[in-house]
Amino acid sequence: MWVFEETVNGRKLTEIINNDHENLAVPDLAESVKGADILIFVIPHQFIVRVCDTIKDHIKKDAVGMSLIKVTSFLRGGCGSRGAEADLRGHQRKLDITTTVLMGANIANEVAEEKFCETTIGCKDKAHGPMLKELMQTTNFRVTVVEEADVVEICGALKNIVAVGAGFCDGLGFGDNTKAAVIRLGLMEMIAFAKIFCTNCPVSPATFLESCGIADLITTCYGGRNRKIGEAFAKTGKSIEQLENELLNGQKLQGPATASEVHVILEQKKLVEKFPLFTAVHHICFNGHPVTEFIKCLQDHPEHM
Repeated sequence: MWVFEETVNGRKLTEIINNDHENLAVPDLAESVKGADILIFVIPHQFIVRVCDTIKDHIKKDAVGMSLIKVTSFLRGGCGSRGAEADLRGHQRKLDITTTVLMGANIANEVAEEKFCETTIGCKDKAHGPMLKELMQTTNFRVTVVEEADVVEICGALKNIVAVGAGFCDGLGFGDNTKAAVIRLGLMEMIAFAKIFCTNCPVSPATFLESCGIADLITTCYGGRNRKIGEAFAKTGKSIEQLENELLNGQKLQGPATASEVHVILEQKKLVEKFPLFTAVHHICFNGHPVTEFIKCLQDHPEHM
């Protein structure tokens, strides 16, 4: 396991992992990937490009990549000439290897405590699906494999926007009925977004019933950092950046940034009015719109999308 070397309480991180745990830590990134058949990416999104550039000349040509990074790589990679739908795993495309994605209702500490949960692997290549499932599945970690990798990744990113909205509702003192409306309308926008931008494959409603879809959405809207910060934002009036620094202990927030990137795409495609919930989260987080106006996006939401 490659880790970014740093000092923690006077000890090197690799020393802590190697001496106190069962994993093996390697501080040299290029060395860590040599000979690997499967590369699992679980890194902060801001390091994706640098990591891929570092390892691209050191990996096996037939290696398989799996991304657990819940971030809008499809947006950052797609705002250029080819459009957002061009490549959903653009940060791995440059490696020229088969890439897959794992997303689901998987709150990290519960997985570590071996509490039962499910997850979804998106893998377009049918030959790799069974192998990846066998690799990842345990008694307490149930894996389902689907071919719609693009949709799986979209779910992992967009549900964080909805979770921020759910946090707004909590901070404003609304009840479970309101949050249920946020979840339902948010899911509608997730499905509509996928149908518009996943042009290289059919979008099956069944994929949204997998763990990567409705299950992850519910989990994130009732727990997790995006809901937590949304609630604190509504209660305190502090900025997203302030709350991230104060409450997340070094972790990064995905929801507001994803909302901002989505908004750029929707403006380019002249689709802003079709996604009022996504748009409201963006305007409240970054454009000074009162958080109390969030409820209006629910009241005025189009009946059909």
